[in-house]
Amino acid sequence: MGKDLFAVFLAIISLAAPALALPPPTSPRPELRPQAPMALVTASSQGSPLAVNRSLRPLTRGARPAPVVDVGLAAARIGFSVWKQEFRAKAIDQGIRPETLERAFAGVDVIHRVINRDNTQAEFTRTLGDYLAGAVSDARITNGRAALARHGDQLAQIERRYGVDAEIVLAIWGLESAYGALRGKTEIFAAMSTLAYEGRRRDYFEAELIAALRIIEAGDVAPREMTGSWAGAMGHTQFMPTSYLAYAVDFNGDGRRDIWSDNPIDALASTANYLRENGWVTGQPWGVEVVLPPDFDYGLAGRDIKRSAGFWQRQGVRLANGYDLPDHGQASILLAAGHRGVALMIFDNFHVIARYNASNSYVIGIGHLADRIMGGAPFQATWPQDERGLSRTERQELQERLIARGLLSGTADGIIGPQSTDALRAFQRAVGMVPDGFASLAVLERMRR
Repeated sequence: MGKDLFAVFLAIISLAAPALALPPPTSPRPELRPQAPMALVTASSQGSPLAVNRSLRPLTRGARPAPVVDVGLAAARIGFSVWKQEFRAKAIDQGIRPETLERAFAGVDVIHRVINRDNTQAEFTRTLGDYLAGAVSDARITNGRAALARHGDQLAQIERRYGVDAEIVLAIWGLESAYGALRGKTEIFAAMSTLAYEGRRRDYFEAELIAALRIIEAGDVAPREMTGSWAGAMGHTQFMPTSYLAYAVDFNGDGRRDIWSDNPIDALASTANYLRENGWVTGQPWGVEVVLPPDFDYGLAGRDIKRSAGFWQRQGVRLANGYDLPDHGQASILLAAGHRGVALMIFDNFHVIARYNASNSYVIGIGHLADRIMGGAPFQATWPQDERGLSRTERQELQERLIARGLLSGTADGIIGPQSTDALRAFQRAVGMVPDGFASLAVLERMRR
């Protein structure tokens, strides 16, 4: 055993003697927690101290049980302390005052549930229809209308100042924190320090920590009041610290850009400012539902293929109610669930919302929730109920099979971009399937034959 490893081993043993306790879990959203086996040292869902390892063999009467030592927990605390010292030096080099660091990191320790959450995030395989059923539920629509009634005057002021539709800001608020009900209670410095120490995305979270320290120095919020999700997103509309520094505004003029308090006005205005600064086009919709002609050229569908309303009109595309297409500038045809799902004509504002979250499902959820809050109708077409999203492993397999057929070059990364979509269309055409470029389970199963 080398000297360094031996020193760490001794430190672990010396630290592990006292009973250790984890901080209580405070997830911003309800979640199912698997029951921990009794043979493990765990923290309960109520945040009680660590449970003692129970043996199936009864103890000899009068004998004192040996203390349970979680060597991994103690080692993590040692490593976390080392990381904090290294990060402190980096922060000071970037102009952060030592007293700011002392305030921000006072009492901050590694949060093991954050590491567990980061390492065990489930792959997103829900269908778009299932996602929208929750994102645009009757309850969320009703609550959105109630929020609009409460904050309508403020939202109208925000819309006038930033040129962003009030219902879009409202919908982002609804999806990000259920209109402020689920803002998250995890201390941001503890959560992001844990994720930076973990190392999988160290550079990213260290940059976010530097930004969070600058927020503290600006006096907008006290360190312990800077709370949010386990991944570091903060406030009513879940800004990361770097986005806060770039886009947060003091709309009510009280001298603070406060996105954390019960008053949502600064957070909503900051969201509108974010969208404006990323190119929001005043008066342009995010998208509209359309119907495609039977002979539609599916090679023209895709977020990155933009044409005029007149071009799409000549291709036989019409609004879902049969009317002519509106002219709001260049537009794309999006088949987010393939040719069997809802067809959308999307505009530049769709891509602006995607700067908040690049997922098609998220952007459609925001846009459709905004429409429904304002009295719009549900989609007229339906989403296929027998279709599930592919896991990352399955998407990689699909790409590997396209590469093996000479239809795709590069490596299989599980990200279905324009090249993968074009390759999928080529395969679909070759085997007589509708060439919509949608990465479905049916396409993958056809490749496996």
